[in-house]
Amino acid sequence: MRNSVLAIAFLLSFGLVGAAQQTTIHQVPIKTTPWASGQQMYHQYCAACHGTNADGAGPAAAACTVKPADLRMLAKTHGGKFPYDHFYTVLQFGTQPPTLAHGSVDMPIWLPLLSSLGEGEGLTEQRMHNIARYVASLQSK
Repeated sequence: MRNSVLAIAFLLSFGLVGAAQQTTIHQVPIKTTPWASGQQMYHQYCAACHGTNADGAGPAAAACTVKPADLRMLAKTHGGKFPYDHFYTVLQFGTQPPTLAHGSVDMPIWLPLLSSLGEGEGLTEQRMHNIARYVASLQSK
């Protein structure tokens, strides 16, 4: 479980090092945020890669093997409707089969990471629903 918690590191902490502008990702434990605020959780857990405005251009995006998705465009690329169930499932389990961008070192699977906060299954699920609702609210018209 400790390794799972540390896997979140690249989303929570990063830095640019050296004259060659090489991106280095540091590992830190997951931090507790208010479970009711999808926006605060997004900014704590997702923005490093997906960007503060969800455009896929966060400061740690350069270190990702696959460019992080522009989360504002999910509805547009899914026939005008935010793919809520799919988004929530990716938070829970990654993609099936796992891809380089989801469920690997590029994007941790959030269910075990949020579960490690020890708040109980109900709050872990509520956290993921609140993040999904927040991302749904960011969709481009």
